[in-house]
Amino acid sequence: MRPEAQPTTEGIAGHALPQDPFDLLLAYEAGARAHSARAAEQAEAPGLWRGIGYRVGRHWLISSINEVNEILTPPPLTSVPGTKPWLLGVANIRGNLAAIVDLKLFLEGDRTMLSERSRVLLARQPGGLVGLLIDEVAGQRNLTDENEPLPDAEDDPRYRPFVKAQFAVDGRTWGVFSMAALTRLPEFRQAAQ
Repeated sequence: MRPEAQPTTEGIAGHALPQDPFDLLLAYEAGARAHSARAAEQAEAPGLWRGIGYRVGRHWLISSINEVNEILTPPPLTSVPGTKPWLLGVANIRGNLAAIVDLKLFLEGDRTMLSERSRVLLARQPGGLVGLLIDEVAGQRNLTDENEPLPDAEDDPRYRPFVKAQFAVDGRTWGVFSMAALTRLPEFRQAAQ
């Protein structure tokens, strides 16, 4: 049986906090459940969009920070016989298998040359994880309501289905690349020869 609640003390921002440890934990839990990091982020900077910038060949792209689960150095791979050349293999990522795809090879037909800057962007897709091998990561890029999309569409037809807008940021043209559109593409989901 729980003891009766004790008197409260003044807490942060004038809110009363219970002195009873159990009630205090309940108050903390209720506060944590009510807290929305997204709402706080938007309150601080309404209209802010965050993405991860990266390069594939000559293309500088940004994907939503919500689409990129993790950035990895290229992991050891196990090849999968009978698959298209752009499916490099599968990797064990902390106990989960992830298909690793050479994004440049899939989109352009040219293999990505591995270097010390090469990375794998890990994304979720229906049915599991997929890693996209890219040339390099440029870090986080932010867009706000003040960033006007460029009037020209993506000039490369192979990228156009995935790049719906382009922006000039930091002296470079960035295409906003939708990983969700890529992973829904039937050709992408069918890696068997």
